[in-house]
Amino acid sequence: MIPALSIRQPWAWLIVNGHKDIENRDWPTNFRGKLLVHAGQTMARRYYDSTCEELLHAGLLPDSMPAYEVLERGGFVGWTRVVDCLLEHPSPWKQDGTHGFVLRDSRPIPFVAWKGRLGFFNVPKETVPT
Repeated sequence: MIPALSIRQPWAWLIVNGHKDIENRDWPTNFRGKLLVHAGQTMARRYYDSTCEELLHAGLLPDSMPAYEVLERGGFVGWTRVVDCLLEHPSPWKQDGTHGFVLRDSRPIPFVAWKGRLGFFNVPKETVPT
């Protein structure tokens, strides 16, 4: 089995394409290692637009950010590796008052439709390309 974590778009895209190095959560984790990134099904147009506006003002919006209509949802979009979980981190992606899962070696994969779950969940190895 392979561990996976569902992340709302556009955050999942930003992670697997190497822009976002922290995943903020309300809960800590002891997990360390390779992790499948699942793009959650839900993403309202208004949420996407406001997120892009905030990223633009913060200087964090990449020129390569896909349009709302193009972002894949409801399946696996890539790999990352969790190397730490910290309350303080210098990354501009770290939000105050959250636990930051520190991510490395992120990369996209061809989209694989799959129903996500809350928290970490396991999927069979043959589900996605390594």
